[in-house]
Amino acid sequence: MAIYLKTVKKNDSKRKYLLVGGGLILLLLIVLFGAALLGAERLPLFDLSEQQRTILFDIRLPRILLGAAVGASLAVAGAGLQSLLRNPLAEPYLLGVSNGAALGTMLAFVFFQSFEWSRPLLAFAGAGLATVAVYRMARSRTGMNVERLVLSGVIVTTFLSSVIVMLTTLLDVAKLRSFTFWLLGDLSQSTMNGVYISFGAMLIGTLVLASQAKALNLMMVGERDAFDFGVEVGRVRLLVFGSASLVVGAAVAASGSVGYVGLIVPHLVRLTVGSDNRLVVPLSAITGAIFVIFADTIARTAIAPRELPVGAITALVGAPLFIYLLRRK
Repeated sequence: MAIYLKTVKKNDSKRKYLLVGGGLILLLLIVLFGAALLGAERLPLFDLSEQQRTILFDIRLPRILLGAAVGASLAVAGAGLQSLLRNPLAEPYLLGVSNGAALGTMLAFVFFQSFEWSRPLLAFAGAGLATVAVYRMARSRTGMNVERLVLSGVIVTTFLSSVIVMLTTLLDVAKLRSFTFWLLGDLSQSTMNGVYISFGAMLIGTLVLASQAKALNLMMVGERDAFDFGVEVGRVRLLVFGSASLVVGAAVAASGSVGYVGLIVPHLVRLTVGSDNRLVVPLSAITGAIFVIFADTIARTAIAPRELPVGAITALVGAPLFIYLLRRK
């Protein structure tokens, strides 16, 4: 009888996960379809004119696909960092990883603008250095706690923001306005090359994090316990930090700093399917893509024909939602 009940429970869990995953994929397709039709100029379902085809395929679809890649990247980075550091506040924006990538992009924007690959490469380097700096500052003899991690993230973020502000003095008025809007989160300058780079980085990072899901499940209990179970803690830590830096660097280089995605999305996924990273990582990618596409659609249509920064929309949605999640715990 006990074996039968256990089997029924396991089958019910699988059915629930399949329903959640299928529902999210369906919702992603609906959001993609709706975002393609909505904008400063609404497009019909059929019989598009030549101008409307240009708007759809040359402007709107690259932007939507870039938003999907950015949202998925930030969400999986947040899920990986939260599991590795055993900290619900671990998130690329709060930990200074996004600002590190932004500083790298800023350096490329100022000094290496003629080299197309300079932005993602320097963004990746900046994100990696910021990640290492925060991690080392947060460690102490007694371990790592929430307060020390958040404080380290605030210090690194503040320092990097100051450097970025200093570098903006080297820009002319036109470039300064463009960079400021980009820094708040901007998908309007999307190109297919940017889409390819962001999607490539997102797929690599997601696959690496998914391959470490079982190890991350054990490390959520504690690094010492995970080590006793045979987990190579140092290797897992390096892979997670490297993957998070890669996806955040590519995302920030393409879209600027889009906050709250890596913080909110993994929490919502864990509330729905539990803490198993074998499910949390891929479902966070899908949910993050939905969240950013939805936010960007609002940014494009709320005050059309003018636009809002997508980072402002994610913050307006994410901050109240995070407060709600905190009050539930």
